[in-house]
Amino acid sequence: MHIDGVAAVVTGGSSGLGAATCRELAGASARVAVFDVNEDAGAALAEEIGGVFLHCDVGDEASAITAFEEAESRHGAARILVNCAGIGPMARLFRKSGLHSIELFEQILRVNTTGTFNCVRLAAAGMKDLAPTESGDRGVIVNTASVAGLEGNLGVVAYAASKAAVAGMTLPLARELAEHDIRVVTIAPGAFDTPMYGAINEAATERMLADVLSPKRLGRPQEYAKFVCHIVDNQMLNGEIIRLDAGIRMAARYA
Repeated sequence: MHIDGVAAVVTGGSSGLGAATCRELAGASARVAVFDVNEDAGAALAEEIGGVFLHCDVGDEASAITAFEEAESRHGAARILVNCAGIGPMARLFRKSGLHSIELFEQILRVNTTGTFNCVRLAAAGMKDLAPTESGDRGVIVNTASVAGLEGNLGVVAYAASKAAVAGMTLPLARELAEHDIRVVTIAPGAFDTPMYGAINEAATERMLADVLSPKRLGRPQEYAKFVCHIVDNQMLNGEIIRLDAGIRMAARYA
């Protein structure tokens, strides 16, 4: 699918992978809607790229419905959805303060898993009624899992579970949406230079980078964003979970 002129929605768009994706899509002349709960950063980014910012709590049905309706009224129904919204606080099962809380576990799944599904279903409902593009696609959905969802290390059980669920959605969604000419691909990033990894202490980051094959550095958000654009452009990519991780295989523990 050609990106030029199409409407795109990016969740978690105000920072990190999402912000880089908003910039990359806008640079390719997409009409970008930035969905996030961070209003100041989101509004500033939308102004920078000539897009629109819409407050969206992805795990809340009413909030997401409102955001998609407003985005459609401004740009038309989205042909591209990129789900980057996510949280990843670390927590072990047993801590001095007590057991890993059910509330934290459910909060992480609410944003990362339910939020992804919520936005997929709403975006796909609009995509399926669009006329196919010249290439035949009606829409492309890119979800964000994590290598932690495939080989999670100590202290990230909730995050790993949430991202494994995102990965698990990929093929069933692609199979269901194929009749509507909507492709679904999931990216599983490794260690990227984003606010989420900024919360990890320097020593743990160095230990993690030791397990990266090459290049031995944190990924750049722009590299994720460029890959999103390649997925949109390359019609043969569908139903896949693709690692973007410089060959890392995560060890059992880093902190």
